[in-house]
Amino acid sequence: MYTSHYSDDAPYPEEIAQLKGRAILEFGTNWCPICAGAQPAIREVLEPLPDLPHIKIEDGPGRRLGRSFGVKLWPTLIFLNDGQEVSRIVRPTSSGEIRKAVSQLAGAR
Repeated sequence: MYTSHYSDDAPYPEEIAQLKGRAILEFGTNWCPICAGAQPAIREVLEPLPDLPHIKIEDGPGRRLGRSFGVKLWPTLIFLNDGQEVSRIVRPTSSGEIRKAVSQLAGAR
């Protein structure tokens, strides 16, 4: 389920740890030009996957969830299975690398 805007209403790290199944966290901001530049590739891969939760989280100083995942650059995509990180992509530049991570996520058990 592709989401177009980053939300400033982030879940707590404990809530993420309790997620069941597969999900993607995306950290960034709505005003970030690098985040905006990555959106076409992210959208290309995720729009056809409406059953894959995609949680866009506005990140920044003092944002607890981003710090708990060690996010330092935007956008950062974190691929989760049952609340545990399977892989991550920092500043994706192509749909191919995102598609590969989604494939790895699909194979995660």
